[in-house]
Amino acid sequence: MGTLIIVATPIGNLSDISPRALDALRTADLIACEDTRQTIKLLNHFGIQKPLVSYHDFNEEKKAAELGNKIREGMTIALVSDAGTPGISDPGFRLVRYCREQGLTVASIPGANAAITALSASGLPSDEFFFAGFLPSKKSARRERLEGLRALRATLIFYEAPHRISETLTDLLEILGDREVCIARELTKMHEEFLFGRLSELKDNVKALGEFVIVVAGNSSSTERAEGPTPLTREQVLKTLGISRNELYDLFFKK
Repeated sequence: MGTLIIVATPIGNLSDISPRALDALRTADLIACEDTRQTIKLLNHFGIQKPLVSYHDFNEEKKAAELGNKIREGMTIALVSDAGTPGISDPGFRLVRYCREQGLTVASIPGANAAITALSASGLPSDEFFFAGFLPSKKSARRERLEGLRALRATLIFYEAPHRISETLTDLLEILGDREVCIARELTKMHEEFLFGRLSELKDNVKALGEFVIVVAGNSSSTERAEGPTPLTREQVLKTLGISRNELYDLFFKK
C-alpha cells in the first residue's frame, strides 16, 4: 500500500516551507491540491515537477474514493492546500477520513498555520483558545454564531475575507462587547500588519486588503458564571432551615 502525506505549505513567505515538506513533494507520485494554479507556483519555485490533481470543496466526496484507491494500489499522494495546513478551514477532511476508515497509511508533515501564527504574536492568552474558522457570510447567521461563542473563556480565533472584515468587526463589538483584539493581516507577506487594541478602537481603522486573522480575548466574566454561587456555610444552612444542629443530624442521619 501507498501513503497519504498531509503536507503543510507556506501561508505567504515561501522560505517557511520545511526540508521535510519539500522531500515529500519531490518523492510523491501525485500531488492533490486545492487549486492547481496556486500549487504550480510553489512547485516551480522549488523546481519540482509532479502530476497534479484538483481536490477541493466541490469534488471532495468523489475524489476521496478515487485517491484512496490509488493509495491502496501503492501510490504515495501528497495533499496540499493553497496555503497552510490542509484540513484547517481547507479541503482534506474527507480524504483523510476515508483513508482512516479503509486502514490506509496517513502521515502529516507540520508547518505553517495562520491561526497559530496570529495567536502566538497576538499578546492574548494562548493557554486555551477556540478556533472558529470563517464565520457565516449572512449577517443573521454570523450574529447567531457569535452569540453561541460569547460565554467562552478561551481566546477566540477567526478567519475573515477583506470584503467582510468591517461588518464582522462591528458584529464582534456588538455581540461580544468591547474586548481586546489583535487583527493580523497578510501574515508572513511583505505587507504583514498587526493591530492591537480594543474592538471599538480598531474596527474603523482596518484596511480591507488581504486575508485576515482576528484574535479576540475570551469572556473574562465567565469565571463567576462557571463557578456558580458561593457555597453556604453550615451555620447559614441551619439559619435558612430554621433548625438546630441536633435536629439536622436527626433529619439526615438518625435511623
